[in-house]
Amino acid sequence: MENKAVEENKTSEEKPKFTRSIPISKLYRQKHKDLVVKDAWKDVFGIPELGGIWLIWGNEKNGKTWYSLKLAEHLSECYKVLYISAEQGLRKSFKDACLRAKLDPKNKKLVFDNYMELEELKDKLNRRRSADIIFIDNVSVYQDDLKYGGLRGLTNKFPHKLFILIAHEDEKGQPYTATAKMASKLSEVLMYVEGLKCKVYGRVPGGSLIIDEFKAKVYHGNDLKN
Repeated sequence: MENKAVEENKTSEEKPKFTRSIPISKLYRQKHKDLVVKDAWKDVFGIPELGGIWLIWGNEKNGKTWYSLKLAEHLSECYKVLYISAEQGLRKSFKDACLRAKLDPKNKKLVFDNYMELEELKDKLNRRRSADIIFIDNVSVYQDDLKYGGLRGLTNKFPHKLFILIAHEDEKGQPYTATAKMASKLSEVLMYVEGLKCKVYGRVPGGSLIIDEFKAKVYHGNDLKN
């Protein structure tokens, strides 16, 4: 009997918790904060919500970090942005990437950090005036932190913050690691980087952004605009 009670209790604890149902009228009254983007970025992103998950992925040496840094810089024009360089750290190679992306050294709204435990990140985001947008580079490093519901838990705890995850590409051209694949299903915006060009799609207008026109032309040739 005792074992049965323990088993029933365990089963009860593992049951998923669902949000209460709401009527259409309440759905329409919900307030959402629009994300401000400008210029060519607005052409592909439109007017998305400030919150949820975006995913950037691609093969190594194709411009993921370069593109991510330029996007972080653009978003920091209106928001506080935290870029976690979990894979490279803040070593010379990462500094060189920032120089290559020509980031403005006077920009105080874009800050960088090394890998930190998930609980430490949550503590940081709980503080007043914490970052509005968080880049996590790379999902592979955070695989253990974000699996088993960790990713959903993070975004549910901070619904008004945008998490932009960066992932490698597997042998099938898909985001690498189970967490990255889950992120791709949850993402409002998907960005695939190949040959210094980023293809943007998802619940947005979509399109292509060129990271470096000369190098992208060398890679893509006449297909640059496709």
